[in-house]
Amino acid sequence: MKKIIVPIDFSKHSEYAIKVAAKLAKKNNAQILALHMLEISDILLTKSDSEQQLKAIYFLKLAEQKFESFIKKDYLKGVSITPIVKNFKVFSEVNDVAKEHDADLIVMGSHGASGVKEFFVGSNTERVVRNADVPVLVVKNDIANPNFETVVFATNFDEECINPYIKATKLFDKFGAILKLLYINLPNEHFRSSVEIEKRIAVFLQKADGNLNKINDVAYQADYSVEHGIINYSNKIGADLIAIPTHGRKGVSHFFAGSIGEDIVNHASLPVITFKI
Repeated sequence: MKKIIVPIDFSKHSEYAIKVAAKLAKKNNAQILALHMLEISDILLTKSDSEQQLKAIYFLKLAEQKFESFIKKDYLKGVSITPIVKNFKVFSEVNDVAKEHDADLIVMGSHGASGVKEFFVGSNTERVVRNADVPVLVVKNDIANPNFETVVFATNFDEECINPYIKATKLFDKFGAILKLLYINLPNEHFRSSVEIEKRIAVFLQKADGNLNKINDVAYQADYSVEHGIINYSNKIGADLIAIPTHGRKGVSHFFAGSIGEDIVNHASLPVITFKI
């Protein structure tokens, strides 16, 4: 991990995110790209191009001044930070910055489903998750020790989830984390017997790892919805992080029907990290 993008709106939630990013950066000798999305198009309601340019310069300078103050934190000492100010209109463009700088991870703060209409409210977080090609780590609280020792990777063990699983395994091996694989069994058309689940998991692990060494790290949770099953199991075992594979723009896989993956990002009190399928 060499570069971590942190969207910043100077709120306490973006500070939660940059705190976590700082600790990850120190562990991995990585650089933080602090991104502020300045929506100038919504601010400038002027009559002439010259006035627009002057106001644009003013808001850019104001953002730069806020950055200087924002990054003067003790926990950021020794961390390489590059402030980036962009005039964006849609949150999907965070992924463009990630591609441009070859970033490995996006860490962002979120109010979740609180309904507070600020920078990272629900739908905006979802847009970044939906469009990002790199993993997105979403945090909602001030995490004192983001070691992520126990991680729940929720999957339906479809073949398309192998690549996200491999990416997650490599990432969490670097963290020294214990990765718990989780299958949610639902009382509907997706219900499977224990034998069916075991066969499915064995095929998945054989293709992904070339062995069945992690077969004992798989847990089954019966619940009325995937979202509740993942959150309930994660809370039950005291997990530090929830990991989810997602199709992004194409919508989550049929296992995460509708927008379950994004709902978990919104509703889980634990940090959530997504991996693009």
